[in-house]
Amino acid sequence: MKRTVQVALVALCVALGMAGCASSSETSESTTSALNPIDQAAFQAVVEKAAKDLYVPGAVVVLRTPQGEFQATVGTTELGTQTPPAADTHFRIASNTKTFTAALIVLLAQDGKLQFSDPISNYVSGVPDGEATTIADLLTMRSGLDNYTAAPELAAALDADPAKAWTPQEVLAIAFAHPREFAPGAEYEYNNTNYALLGLVADKVGGSPLTQQFRDRIFGPVGLKRTSLPAIQDTSIPAPYAHGYMYGESKYALDDIEYPAEMAAEMRDGTLTPVDYTNQNSSYATAAGGVISTADDLATWIKALVSGQVFNGDYQKQWLDSLQVEDPDAPGGQEYGYGISYQRYSPTAQMYYHGGEMPGFNSFMGHDPDADVTLVIWTNLTLSPDGRTTANAMLPYLLDEIYSGLSVAPN
Repeated sequence: MKRTVQVALVALCVALGMAGCASSSETSESTTSALNPIDQAAFQAVVEKAAKDLYVPGAVVVLRTPQGEFQATVGTTELGTQTPPAADTHFRIASNTKTFTAALIVLLAQDGKLQFSDPISNYVSGVPDGEATTIADLLTMRSGLDNYTAAPELAAALDADPAKAWTPQEVLAIAFAHPREFAPGAEYEYNNTNYALLGLVADKVGGSPLTQQFRDRIFGPVGLKRTSLPAIQDTSIPAPYAHGYMYGESKYALDDIEYPAEMAAEMRDGTLTPVDYTNQNSSYATAAGGVISTADDLATWIKALVSGQVFNGDYQKQWLDSLQVEDPDAPGGQEYGYGISYQRYSPTAQMYYHGGEMPGFNSFMGHDPDADVTLVIWTNLTLSPDGRTTANAMLPYLLDEIYSGLSVAPN
């Protein structure tokens, strides 16, 4: 759960021969003329090739452009059956949940109930250096706190008891038992501890449970009828849903551990069976990654969020201005802000986006406001045999198909 979409996008920049991709503060002449004409049959074929290359059991891609909406589906929602997935198939969206949590925090700030400069100690006690760690530090992944999902003890506990219900306090205790990585605000590091804390802030300031606030303030108003945050004891997924698979133990997703060569070989030749993680209790992720949704709903959500339908004008500007380059030694590279990533990967193509990874599922959602392109990808296999997060690895195939002038899809 530490991976982002950076690898795919950096590879795209390199393939284009760009020394650095332009930042979000730069203007562009990106228009619909930057888009290829989309042919449904060719689009479907691209997705089928990507899924085959990545050993994915099932995948859904939803693309919305000024030319219309296009969908491509491959494979099955459950191994051993022939049940194709669809745009309304439910799946666990993992870290795409962070866009909802961050949006709720921004709405609470818009209400005057908190400020981004507030220390987390105002809301949650016992946070190491909590008086020096701000809400903005948490939102932008700059707290320096230990990332609890990288702790070996969490992965071991999940595999020992997949149905266990986790409270935010339990996962935070894991993080707080480890030393911090750097001083508050000093650096960027993607970290689920930040969003576990933000969920507690929302619970306290919003006056009702996170599940209800999501439903009342985001899911309902935006029209996300198939999106929910389950109760911590609930391991089910609403029908229709996809089973989620991964080879090996939880640690391979949670701590980005590479597959041993012999294990990867067994995956490729079909002698290793993937583990069904469908009903692993996602409460360990809750505000950082616990939401269930569909490709259709995520496409609606990411466009609404980026295009200014969620916040008022002032807070939309603050949300956009929150983006900071992750690596100061790579100006023009990937940026992260209040629960959103940004990358410009050609002079006429960009995405505000987020990704989601957990045992069983991988997903990507992005919106390009200049070209009015919305793209959602999900798969029901977390990692390919070569260790790539599968939906993110499909991204270059799709960008090559969507935007003119790009030729970067892997062989």
